[in-house]
Amino acid sequence: MRLLHASLLLLIVPGTIALAQKPLPPVKMPRNGTLATLVREANLYANPDESGSPIADITPGRELVVVERNGKWLRVFANTDVPDTRESDRPVFGSETEAQPISGWILDKGLVDINTPNGDLILFGEADNLEQQAAVPDPPPHVAEEARLLYRRVVVMYPQSPWVPEAMYRAADIRWQIQKADASSLPSAHEKENYLREQMDEDEMRKVMKYFPGTPFADKAAFDLIDNKLCGDWQGSEKCPEQETDYYLKYVDEHPNSPDAAEALYDALWRQAAAGDMWQSDGNSKRADEDRGHAKAIFDRLRQKYPQSSFTARAASLIYKVNQGIPVYGSSRE
Repeated sequence: MRLLHASLLLLIVPGTIALAQKPLPPVKMPRNGTLATLVREANLYANPDESGSPIADITPGRELVVVERNGKWLRVFANTDVPDTRESDRPVFGSETEAQPISGWILDKGLVDINTPNGDLILFGEADNLEQQAAVPDPPPHVAEEARLLYRRVVVMYPQSPWVPEAMYRAADIRWQIQKADASSLPSAHEKENYLREQMDEDEMRKVMKYFPGTPFADKAAFDLIDNKLCGDWQGSEKCPEQETDYYLKYVDEHPNSPDAAEALYDALWRQAAAGDMWQSDGNSKRADEDRGHAKAIFDRLRQKYPQSSFTARAASLIYKVNQGIPVYGSSRE
């Protein structure tokens, strides 16, 4: 999973986000109990008795409704959610196979409900811990999905929390990265035209942009959306990197203060340099010089606006190779 630049995002004043926020859709709270979730994996029993066999496993982030307390036991309705589906794949009239909540008893341990002091902070922190675990090689199974669900619980259970904008974005981004990895494993990933490839579901990203316009989280969501516009395999066509350059430059023009603006400029610069190499290989030196000149102009822009960015340093190395006549796309061995 791609990690956020948390140090930058934490500089944002929560009040600024609140001013930019549009009202979220109201969440219907249960009438028969208290909305809750878990920060640990728990056994669900038919009766308040650990000697019995569990009837289900409840993983972190799953939605619960606590309807009764009996000493150290809680009777709950547990939503044993099926994996997320794409909005475009949902049946028009719903699905008869959707998982239904089940009732049972769990131990009162590791449960956070809407009345838990600092509950939003606890859930966000546990989600962040799990997201960090998902970023390492060979992560524990389902840890990314659990992080995503915990971020979603922050949004649903604590809609007034200052952590909501970031939690909504992180939940959307985890889903996006999982779908992106799945799409890249398909044969269609090598198709040149973007519409021939499996597309990531944009619904949640667009909701971040809708409800929190003008925030870094909306900027980051817009940056992710570029993925759906990119070519799969360039297949030797200079049109792909040149067109993709325009996408990234347009993004920077529309989101100049985005945490991803420097990366977007670097992505544009690399594509122009790559297109220059492709034109050179095709024997068109004029077009090669034009694209390489464009790459150098983007580098000047990057260096002026983001002098301390690591992407500026990477761009400097790339432009050095361009000036030395070293290909940046394909083999650099002579």
